[in-house]
Amino acid sequence: MTAWRVGRFALGASLALLAAVWIGLKFVPVPVALLKPRAQSLEFTDRNGATLREARVEERFAREVLLAEVPVNLVRAMLAAEDKRFFEHRGVDVLSLGRAVWGNVRRARIISGASTITQQLVKIAEPRPRTWRTKFIEAAQALRLEQLWTKDEILAAYLNRLDFGNLNVGCAAAANYYFGKPLADLSDAEAAFIAGLPKNPTRLNPHAAFSAAKRRQETVLRRMRDNGWMTAAQCDRAAQEALRLQPPRRLFRAPHFVDLALREVPEGAGPEIATTLDLDLNRFVEGAVRERLAKLRAQNVTDAAVVVLDNRSGDVIALVGSGDFFAPGTGQVNGATARRSAGSTLKPFTYLLALERGATPASVVADVPALFATSTGLYRPENYNKRCYGPVRYRQALASSLNIPAVKVLASIGGAGPLQERLRGWGMTTLEAPAETYGLGLTIGNAEARLLELTNAYATLARGGEWKPWRVFREGNARPSTPNVQLPTPETREAAWLIADMLRDYAARTLAFGMHSAMRFDFPVACKTGTSKDFRDNWAMGFTPEFTVGVWVGNFDGSPMKEVSGVTGAAPIMHAVFERLHARFGTSWYARPAEIVEREVHPLTGKLLAQTRPDAVLEQFQQGRLPPMESPDDYDATGRTKLGTEYLTWSQSAENALAFRVSVNPDVPALRLVSPLPGTTFLIDPDLPSSQRVPLEAVGAAQLAWVSDSLVVKEHEGRYFALATEGRHQLTVRDPATGRSAETWFRVKAL
Repeated sequence: MTAWRVGRFALGASLALLAAVWIGLKFVPVPVALLKPRAQSLEFTDRNGATLREARVEERFAREVLLAEVPVNLVRAMLAAEDKRFFEHRGVDVLSLGRAVWGNVRRARIISGASTITQQLVKIAEPRPRTWRTKFIEAAQALRLEQLWTKDEILAAYLNRLDFGNLNVGCAAAANYYFGKPLADLSDAEAAFIAGLPKNPTRLNPHAAFSAAKRRQETVLRRMRDNGWMTAAQCDRAAQEALRLQPPRRLFRAPHFVDLALREVPEGAGPEIATTLDLDLNRFVEGAVRERLAKLRAQNVTDAAVVVLDNRSGDVIALVGSGDFFAPGTGQVNGATARRSAGSTLKPFTYLLALERGATPASVVADVPALFATSTGLYRPENYNKRCYGPVRYRQALASSLNIPAVKVLASIGGAGPLQERLRGWGMTTLEAPAETYGLGLTIGNAEARLLELTNAYATLARGGEWKPWRVFREGNARPSTPNVQLPTPETREAAWLIADMLRDYAARTLAFGMHSAMRFDFPVACKTGTSKDFRDNWAMGFTPEFTVGVWVGNFDGSPMKEVSGVTGAAPIMHAVFERLHARFGTSWYARPAEIVEREVHPLTGKLLAQTRPDAVLEQFQQGRLPPMESPDDYDATGRTKLGTEYLTWSQSAENALAFRVSVNPDVPALRLVSPLPGTTFLIDPDLPSSQRVPLEAVGAAQLAWVSDSLVVKEHEGRYFALATEGRHQLTVRDPATGRSAETWFRVKAL
């Protein structure tokens, strides 16, 4: 066979072999991972675009970018570092492979590899044990991938999947972490520095081995120069450029808010998620919480939470869940979503229901001791300061947060059922028990609430009864499965306006809080505080037409504070936040609706006046719901206001500050026991101090004497009680002036 024939045969055989290989490659599967979109970390930004936090995915931080977004200097740096002939080979660089094999044989050890970018991409997508078989498979898959994808597609996938160290996957994540820059802003020096890291991300970690990473950068720069991709002067200038690395930490702003947002992220959202938070406002709130907690530390106050809502949209614009997210123990508990005793914060909704049903801010309720029969026994509420004020208008009762009137108002509208229904309809998810479980105590806080949900219920009041779901994402990132907006009836809208007017009336608050408290502002703000039993929780809620602020203060471990109420604990934080909102954004107040009219009324009867008088009160009413006109029967012969017999005991006590303004009909029935009623059973709860006392009350006498053979009876501030001891007890009350008496019996049991 001639040489020409041998050569022709060899060429034909080679071409046939190459054709067979090329066809055979079509049966080589590419890594499945390359055919699926890679999960990206989520970057949360505030409403103005400031980064709050980047959340890891698969324990890495990854950002996907298009090849067009990668600057030329970084592309060239990556090619110089990893595969300068990337655009010339078809997945395997035969020249580099031959040079590497010859060098390794000559040195009798492995000194270099010849993996192309395509091979490395296959390796990243489907890690395998490092064997010769693995290298063969990766080479075959690289060749196949080059049949399916363009060079640009391969390079883009490589740049987005490469490990750059410190949990950064992809060049965009690396640029942000190491230099705090987008890719487009990288200098030649920075691009070469980043391109050098994937060779060995651990040994070249800039934060632990900067010198080694710097030497690697200089190697990349020399290769770029040698490849003709930069001049010698550019290379020298880049090598001498001072690199300013970011500190080895990641942004972790508004931690409780972002944690909440992470739970609310809808499927498929990202990678950049615009939230509703205003970072500057949130930082101010964080400072206000820290400052207040520092002042309350001596009173055993360790925790607080704040929520600020934009009423127009329902946006959560600030949310602070604790005084310090990083504090050991309870720092990461989110007080904005924790269940806590609601205190008096539910009273405005009770009065709202009453106004919807025909009551007015001038309706009068008797703030005197009262007992209520409930399914669980007798219930006797007390005001926060343990005193009663006699006849009070609804405006005063609500603004001063009086408990006894609130319970009476709730009883007048049908009990706990209507209130529970309204609160649940306005987004409060904590009221799961049947209404009778809460009873009349619901209005003064025997149920739990979440600060975020309660604040949104107040925002509903601020919108005139229009309920919207709170939200933590801007438009296009709405919470999944949220109910629709609920539009109010005209009655609700008008009643809500009146409630706002009552809650912003600092003069009406003076009955219980005085003229100067943290709830007084130089601009209109509707305010309400609440304090739970034994000072375990206190609240301050406030709103204007623009914003609603909710504050909770207490201890996450449930321990009681030392005499810290909503006025002294939570209200100063609310005040500081509203001052900030007013100064930065401005606040306004509601115009009076056309359906609301203004009239003068008597301060003690709430009735319209036939003629003006010095103590007349100007009150607001819904049109068509004016109170009756006063009549001569409202006054006695001396001009004093007549009160009903329910006021008798109160009128004869030291609590009566209206002695010269009121009179009570003396024609009362015989001496009558009010508490305890015959057969009542009282339960002693060792964790509830108030259960250690049995309240004693009777009507029909100015002075009373209590007698029992088995009980110790004591008096405090004009009120009588018996020290509770287990057993069956007989009790007698006498009127020393007339000798009349009444008897009763009851039992006391321990839980």
